[in-house]
Amino acid sequence: MWQQHTLNLKARARGFHLITAEINAALQGMPAVSCGLLHLQLLHTSASLSLNENADPDVRGDFERFFNRLVPENTPYFRHLDEGPDDMPAHIKSSILGTSLLLPVNRQQLALGTWQGVYLGEHRDAGGSRRLLLTLQGQPG
Repeated sequence: MWQQHTLNLKARARGFHLITAEINAALQGMPAVSCGLLHLQLLHTSASLSLNENADPDVRGDFERFFNRLVPENTPYFRHLDEGPDDMPAHIKSSILGTSLLLPVNRQQLALGTWQGVYLGEHRDAGGSRRLLLTLQGQPG
């Protein structure tokens, strides 16, 4: 069985945000699978997805500080400047972290480790709402 659903994520401030609960809520509206895989594809080039620590918000802040230092704004050799000084760094961060994840599903919930959660990395100052394509495959049940 295969199903697809688009999840519209609200606009968020720049930084890393847990979206695990939103994904699990979207899974509740999809046909039940007892065992399956969920492919997440972020439909944007200036944000990213990552699986990491879900309990301590300091981890998400450290991620933001690290990536801002790794790919700073106003880098003199960047030429793609039409959309502002945060745009080219956002594209690079998105390429480093990626825009997709493949995760296990068990009984209509992500089957993650105790301390794991899905991050949306918002790399723009005003990125706006984001769309996430969920493709579920699995054993009905």
